[in-house]
Amino acid sequence: MASLIPSSCVVVKIGSALLVDASTGALRTDWLVSLAQDVAWLKSNGCQVVIVSSGSIALGRHVLGLPMAALALEQSQAAAAVGQIQLARAYEETLAPHGIKTAQVLLTLEDSENRRRYLNARATLMQLLSLGVVPIVNENDTVATDEIRYGDNDRLAAQIAVTVGADKLVLLSDVDGFYTANPGDDPSARRYDTISAITPAIEAMAGDAGTGLSKGGMKTKLMAAKMAMGAGCALAITLGSALNPLKTLNDGANATWFLPTEDPAAARTRWISAITPKGQITVDAGALKALGAGKSLLPAGVTSVSGDFERGDAVAILGPDAQVLGGGLVRFTAQEAQAVMGHHTDEFEEILGYAARSVLVHRDDMFLG
Repeated sequence: MASLIPSSCVVVKIGSALLVDASTGALRTDWLVSLAQDVAWLKSNGCQVVIVSSGSIALGRHVLGLPMAALALEQSQAAAAVGQIQLARAYEETLAPHGIKTAQVLLTLEDSENRRRYLNARATLMQLLSLGVVPIVNENDTVATDEIRYGDNDRLAAQIAVTVGADKLVLLSDVDGFYTANPGDDPSARRYDTISAITPAIEAMAGDAGTGLSKGGMKTKLMAAKMAMGAGCALAITLGSALNPLKTLNDGANATWFLPTEDPAAARTRWISAITPKGQITVDAGALKALGAGKSLLPAGVTSVSGDFERGDAVAILGPDAQVLGGGLVRFTAQEAQAVMGHHTDEFEEILGYAARSVLVHRDDMFLG
């Protein structure tokens, strides 16, 4: 059975029903304080942490005095706008005593489907994590409509785990794992401790029901598990209502762990290497040596650029002898790369007329050999 320690990066998904009291609409402060203790514990053990949190609409409707019944779209968006402030403040105030800084990141489905937006989101999240910040991610319900919605934070959490290369994803739920049937309806239902492959038989066991405040059922959790496992990330479904739910999970609480067959780095390399390159970048001997030492590719070491590619497309990387070294996802367009090749970062703004990133292909987006 898996545990949270050790991990390099843990994504935690929190549903509205855990964060907000369904009867009063108020924040469950004691529970959130215990979660903050868990986050501090993870960080003290060398883990980066991302929280994917529902709750903005549930908190906002309470502030605005809106009914607990289904809301019209514009009411939901208004409640989200008010609730996002409440939610961000709650996380900031509970994590600050542990010396942990927080950031709010609001996303929609379009942000992961559009390559440029995805890269911008990834760059921001990775920078926040490198600075020791805990990003608080939520779907941007204020602007999202049905056609650009995830619709549930299970899949959003899986997308975030893929984006940041997390090795563990925890879905804090109202059940303590994945069962052969709904345990509320079938007393003989059996909980799985681990699942290493999501088969059609496993999919047939999933139901649709969620709690009154949540939108995700077991089917969405299976979809999240598929996404996470494909990226080399282990996913746990566990009961989240108890205090200190992450420590409780690590100490052996009931859970179902969906276990991948490879780690996130290997999965990402496999994914990038399978993309057809849209161009070629040739490097000099100095860049070749730097790449061999695990460095990112900088424009200063590039001698030629060919092809028609956009930011985020795959390119082949060639050595001085024109032999293919590997490939990666490029952070400049072809025109930008041609303009800045052979130049140093402090020259980019003068050449391009605007500030640009320093790295052409980051080592995390690259494979060699």
